[in-house]
Amino acid sequence: MGRRIDYYDDPNAPEANSLVPAVNVVVENNNGEILMIRRTDNDNWALPGGAIDLGESVTQAAIRETKEETGIDVEITGLVGIYSDPKHVIHYTSNDEVRQEFSILLSGSPRGGDLETSEESYEVSWIPKAQAPTKKMHASMRLRIVDYLEQKVGPVLS
Repeated sequence: MGRRIDYYDDPNAPEANSLVPAVNVVVENNNGEILMIRRTDNDNWALPGGAIDLGESVTQAAIRETKEETGIDVEITGLVGIYSDPKHVIHYTSNDEVRQEFSILLSGSPRGGDLETSEESYEVSWIPKAQAPTKKMHASMRLRIVDYLEQKVGPVLS
């Protein structure tokens, strides 16, 4: 399996060769915990998410990616933000793709399912909100979580 390497404002980073719309979801349960995965490609904690496929909406991609990576069914409840910093590039070593960041962060509520790992997640957990930003993760993911925790949530997308 290839690796995922995140670079931010790094003069030694490879040059981006693609721009792929992606989505992440902050799923919060009734206990004030956030659904997080530990990625198989870089060992970092992250919010569930991934690329938006042709033929699906942002919301459909968010629901699909959350289910695939965590086993949890989710209802999308809002928009937290759009992250498109060209200084953040992501190198996928399996195919030498280097993506410029373009990620939409949504909020959601769990609607069923059971925690399950996947090819992309070797650990899936409900993490107390206060602990979520302290986990080992890339700074860009920490920024998303902090934005959510500071209640920067907008309207629901369709």
